[in-house]
Amino acid sequence: MTLPLAGTRAVVTGASRGIGEAVARGLAGAGASVALVARSREALDRVASSLGGLGRAVPCDLLDASEVDRAIDSVVTALGGPPRILVNNAGVFPFAPLHVLTADAFAAAMTVNVVVPFRFVRAFLGSMIEAKEGHVVTIGSVADRVAFPENGAYAASKFGARALHEVLRAETRGTGVRSTLVSPGPVDTAMWNEINRGARTDLPTRSQMLGPQDVAGAVLFALTQPASVNIDELRLSRT
Repeated sequence: MTLPLAGTRAVVTGASRGIGEAVARGLAGAGASVALVARSREALDRVASSLGGLGRAVPCDLLDASEVDRAIDSVVTALGGPPRILVNNAGVFPFAPLHVLTADAFAAAMTVNVVVPFRFVRAFLGSMIEAKEGHVVTIGSVADRVAFPENGAYAASKFGARALHEVLRAETRGTGVRSTLVSPGPVDTAMWNEINRGARTDLPTRSQMLGPQDVAGAVLFALTQPASVNIDELRLSRT
């Protein structure tokens, strides 16, 4: 049986753990060669080595613009050509009231959650348009439409990421390039480890959250539709 993404080149940011790791595993399981971008070389090597020869580790500190430039070049080299699938997943989640949130934390969220996705789109979109095929997936959040307390940086950045997706969709309609926004509710990942849950009674427990594999399944669903079908947006919540 032919795998649905066999021979496809893909790149996933934030691929060393959580949603990104689950998405990378799903892509490789569907036959794609996957460049995995994240900061930790050790974690990336672990994931890449488990993908049956289809994983390529590309370590990168996404807060460093020069490293992002090098990573973009390394992705093309590692895959043997520009990717036809880009999954912008990497994100940071500073959690603090506005009067406590630091300017540096706000700037880091905007950089990783908005600027870096733009830079990856800008790097690879031209080749997708030229080839008349490609798919850009943005991992959003319930916070890209709903503002929650202590989400000043995260919501601002995720609203921005959604806007970037919507502009991308408008500009690529009819080109053969597809774009999808996958926006889950809370997902049980390591980003919750540093949150003082005792200080908030309105947060779900980890057992009440979606799993990374649930988000990965939604991504694979969008990517494996017929070329004539674009899944504009998927919003996921726990039943």
